[in-house]
Amino acid sequence: MAAASASLTSLLISKTSPWSNLSWKNQLPLPSAFATISLCGRGSNHRHSPRLVVFAMDDKPTVLVAEKLGEAGINILKDFANVDCSYNLSPEELCTKISLCDALIVRSGTKVTREVFESSAGRLKVVGRAGVGIDNVDLAAATEHGCLVVNAPTANTVAAAEHGIALLTAMARNVAQADASVKAGKWQRSKYVGVSLVGKTLAVMGFGKVGSEVARRARGLGMHVIAYDPYAAADRARAMGVDLVSFDEAIATADFISLHMPLTPATSKILNDENFAKMKKGVRIVNVARGGVIDDDALVKALDAGIVAQAALDVFTEEPPSKDSKLVQHENVTVTPHLGASTMEAQEEVAIEIAEVVVGALKGELAATAVNAPMVPAEVLTELKPFVVLAEKLGRLAVQLVAGGSGVKNVKVTYASSRAPDDLDTRVLRAMITKGLIEPISNVFVNLVNADFTAKQRGLRITEERILLDGSPENPLEFIQVQIANVESKFASAISEPGEIKMEGRVKDGIPHLTKVGSFEVDVSLEGNIILCRQVDQPGLIGKVGSILGEENVNVSFMSVGRVAQRKHAVMAIGVDEPPRKESLKRIGEIPAIEEFVYLKL
Repeated sequence: MAAASASLTSLLISKTSPWSNLSWKNQLPLPSAFATISLCGRGSNHRHSPRLVVFAMDDKPTVLVAEKLGEAGINILKDFANVDCSYNLSPEELCTKISLCDALIVRSGTKVTREVFESSAGRLKVVGRAGVGIDNVDLAAATEHGCLVVNAPTANTVAAAEHGIALLTAMARNVAQADASVKAGKWQRSKYVGVSLVGKTLAVMGFGKVGSEVARRARGLGMHVIAYDPYAAADRARAMGVDLVSFDEAIATADFISLHMPLTPATSKILNDENFAKMKKGVRIVNVARGGVIDDDALVKALDAGIVAQAALDVFTEEPPSKDSKLVQHENVTVTPHLGASTMEAQEEVAIEIAEVVVGALKGELAATAVNAPMVPAEVLTELKPFVVLAEKLGRLAVQLVAGGSGVKNVKVTYASSRAPDDLDTRVLRAMITKGLIEPISNVFVNLVNADFTAKQRGLRITEERILLDGSPENPLEFIQVQIANVESKFASAISEPGEIKMEGRVKDGIPHLTKVGSFEVDVSLEGNIILCRQVDQPGLIGKVGSILGEENVNVSFMSVGRVAQRKHAVMAIGVDEPPRKESLKRIGEIPAIEEFVYLKL
């Protein structure tokens, strides 16, 4: 009995470890027939106090599998936990069951809502998504309730790439249309003459796991492959025989376009009327990524106009699409019902991957595929909160200045503080800078757990330097500086003397401020969005720019000018509450004294 008791553990909530709410250790000297689990109650009535749940000694954690999972994954779970496979649960049934479960595994069909986390009464510790997307999980509610959310992002890679190639070849040779024609009793050989792939240019839009696998296979078919991805490593692409190019060059020169980018605010409807107009007449498009990256109405118009000759789609803005969808019913469109990951092998691999990560999380191991932030000590967050916001915004600003297809590889972060290194934990700040650099063009959710892993996976090297200042250590930081090396900039004035994009910020009265762009001193509150202008320093410019924005009803929240000397060059930083129209920005750029400008979203 004693030996068995030693194998049972209790869940501790520590003030120092951001992951200790998932670590198992012996704690209370209860009778040997029992073990304790101390759970952080994150509901409205238990926000700051742990709860104590007592289990019979031979109890294991309980895992609820709410959608079908491969047998290999189920066996991994059964070796560690009690497994309840209950499929097709109604929302009410799920909420009833969840209070008896330590972990939940779902696919895309089960909605894990705030009500689910509230119904768990603090017991639910891990939600595992068997797949990549986590749109069906309320991440904010999960984090508030101290529940880790993990996914299985790698197992589907080959299956998705293979499906992309299958659609590419089927589209080029009219396989679906010809099949339907023959089954309808017709024999229309001349109608379904296709096009060859050999020698054609394929633009892979998003050169991550799936995109690079598609590129590898397309090269084997004799295609010339180019790619757009601001984070892809140029040397890695070259080694695969792929040229990294800009977004505009990719869509303008491609005969075929294969989409592999995540759905983010920056990529939503990125293939729209404006960008279809830039493409070669007769281009063919494959999408096995996310439906929302294409403007459906714009694609139908492009198909009708002959700009796009054909499209092959596995994903849709709304799934399933409506039966009368003009896009789905278009004769030049081949469609499949989101089959990218639907191979027997991929389903089994997904089951194994998610089972292993859920079991690891229940054991207290760090999860590299975590997609929400773990709990951080309240006193640390309170002190660093404005600097956490500053760190993410500096990352977002810096990455938006990167131009061309070279990709972000080397980032240097400098912290200036009067505190000794041991008294300043910068992990959360580094994680937030990584978040700001990666999330705007990625579907990866970056947090304290997975920040370093995600950066390494993308070839992003982040180094940290500390400047020790004289003075009182009461304030944790004086400033944070972010530098990106070996890249071109959309705004040349952001390049410092060593040839790096440099952004520096401080916290003033609890509000993050941008205080340096390149070598120019500025002072603008990081609220809303920012316009940066380099100009010849002369009277009246501030008024001219302000008048243009005022005419467009764009409110200016802050304006600052930094200059090297009187009547020489200056940089003007303008904070705006509303996004200016393209026409307004164009008018600003046409002012003779303004040499360059850039609009940055926060």
